[in-house]
Amino acid sequence: MTVTTDAGTGAGAVGETDVGADAATGPGFEEFARSAQQRLYRTAYLLCGDAETARDLTQTTLAKLYQHWRRAGAAEHPYAYAKTVLTRTFLAERRRRLRDLLVVGRAGGTVPAPAADHADLRVTLLAALAELPPRARAMVVLRYWEDQSVASVAALLRCSEATVKSQCSRSLARLRTRLADAGLPLEGS
Repeated sequence: MTVTTDAGTGAGAVGETDVGADAATGPGFEEFARSAQQRLYRTAYLLCGDAETARDLTQTTLAKLYQHWRRAGAAEHPYAYAKTVLTRTFLAERRRRLRDLLVVGRAGGTVPAPAADHADLRVTLLAALAELPPRARAMVVLRYWEDQSVASVAALLRCSEATVKSQCSRSLARLRTRLADAGLPLEGS
């Protein structure tokens, strides 16, 4: 990707060069990013539960893909590669935030209070998903939203298939209970 700057205004414009486009790596990064951005955002939104954080996670994922496009573009399934980067970035960010909160708590600082819940708002599936731990949430989103197999989720998250099965089972039970408590029982469950 080439960036040109207008000397008078300092404004930048993206040139027409498509990064990584050659016969060996398949479609270029810009083409891939345009086609995959919305799907990545939807997955990121389900993982984060917040539009702004999901946008940031999507952009971080695309930036990482851009840095390693030669390898990512040569992958048999670039979108699967991108989803792996997205999920691992989400989990790493959650671990980093938890670590930062623990350091603040040990140092005697104040830990920021979670956003207040509004009692008048109806509980949604997204709110119920937000109550799951990040890794369990990632498993549920990948397994049931992205419709991935147990084996592919296990490989993506670097854990055993038994762990994926048990975590998904427990998480679904929690979601069912939470939705039933809100008066939204799931049919056929």
